[in-house]
Amino acid sequence: MKVFERSPSLKKYIMKKIFLLLIAFTTISLSLFAGNPDRQGEAGAYELLMNPWAKSAGLHTINTSSISGVEAMRLNPAGVGRIIGTEIALSHTFYLVGTDISLNAAGLAQKIGKNGAFGVSIMAVDVGDLPITTEAQPEGTGSTFSPGFFNIGITYAHTFENKVSVGVTARGISESTADLQATGFAIDAGVQYVSGENDEFKFGISLRNVGTSMQFRGQGLGVQTDVDNVGLTLNSRSESFELPSVLNIGLSYDFRIDEKHMLTGLANFTANSFSNDQLSAGVEYSLLEMFQLRAAYRYTVDGETEVEVLAPVYTGLAVGASVIIPFSKESDAQIGIDYGYRASNPWDGSHNLTLKLMF
Repeated sequence: MKVFERSPSLKKYIMKKIFLLLIAFTTISLSLFAGNPDRQGEAGAYELLMNPWAKSAGLHTINTSSISGVEAMRLNPAGVGRIIGTEIALSHTFYLVGTDISLNAAGLAQKIGKNGAFGVSIMAVDVGDLPITTEAQPEGTGSTFSPGFFNIGITYAHTFENKVSVGVTARGISESTADLQATGFAIDAGVQYVSGENDEFKFGISLRNVGTSMQFRGQGLGVQTDVDNVGLTLNSRSESFELPSVLNIGLSYDFRIDEKHMLTGLANFTANSFSNDQLSAGVEYSLLEMFQLRAAYRYTVDGETEVEVLAPVYTGLAVGASVIIPFSKESDAQIGIDYGYRASNPWDGSHNLTLKLMF
C-alpha cells in the first residue's frame, strides 16, 4: 500500500494560501474593529487588559507575533503551541505604584503530542482594604471591605507544519464584594505565522475579550425606604456593561548577528473597541538565549471625537530584562526570571516580576 506524502511544492502552496488568508483576515478585522474613543469608559472588567507577566510587560504587551508559553494566554493564545515541553510560571506585579494595587498570576502550559498544547492560567487583582461609607456616615463606618477581581482561562493551541499556529482561550470572569457579584465569559483567539530559513519572520493576530455582557446582582442593590409609614426594601437594577474587546496585529524579525547575539525588532497595532487605537514598536537583545534586554514605546493615535478623551495611563516607555539559567548541561530544564517596568502618568509606573520553570 502506498502512502501519500505532500510534495515540497504542495507544502509551499498550502503555506502561501494560509498567509493570504491571514492578510485577508487582517484587512477585514481592521475595517470592522476600528477604535472608538466616543465610547471610552462604557466598558467594564478592565482587569482583562492588565498584564501581570513581566516579559511581555517589558515590551508594552506588543509581542503578538512572537510571544510563547504561559504568557501567550494573556495576549495571543496561538503562542502556547510554541512550547517544547512544560512551562510553569508565577508572577507578581506592583501595579501603578502609589495606588496600593497588586496583580498575582499563575499558569501552566503543557505540550500535547506533536502539534498540540494545553494551558491554564489564573489572575487576581488585589486592591487592598477600602473604607465602607453610607449616606448617614459618608466619612466611613470604621469597617472596610476588599473587592475581588478574578479570572481563569483554559487554552488549547495547535501548530500546522511548524509554520502556522492557532489558539483559543475560554475565560471565566468574576467581580465581587461581600454583597454584590458580576460574572461573565470571554473568548480569546489568535494566529501566529512564521517564515524564513530560521523562522526569523513572525506575524500574529489576536482578538481578545469577546464575550457576554456583565451585570452586578446581589443584596447590595437593595434600598430601604418608607411608603405610607411602612418600611420596605426595594431592589434596584444595575446597568449591564460590555467587555473591553481588543484586536492586536503584530510582526517581528530576528536579526542574528552571530551564534551568540541576536536582535529582534517588533511592531504592533492595537485596535480598542472603547478607546483610541495604539501603535507600538520595540526591540529585544538576546545573548546565547540566556540573557535578554528589551524596550518598547507606545503611541496613542488621536481619533476624531466630540467628547474629551482621557490619555491612557501608560505613556511612552517600557523596559525589561530576563535571565534564563539551565539546571545542568545534561538536562533541558531551565529556570527563568523576568522583570518588566512600564512608565505611567500619573503614579510611578508598574513593576512586574515573573518566575518560570521550563522542562
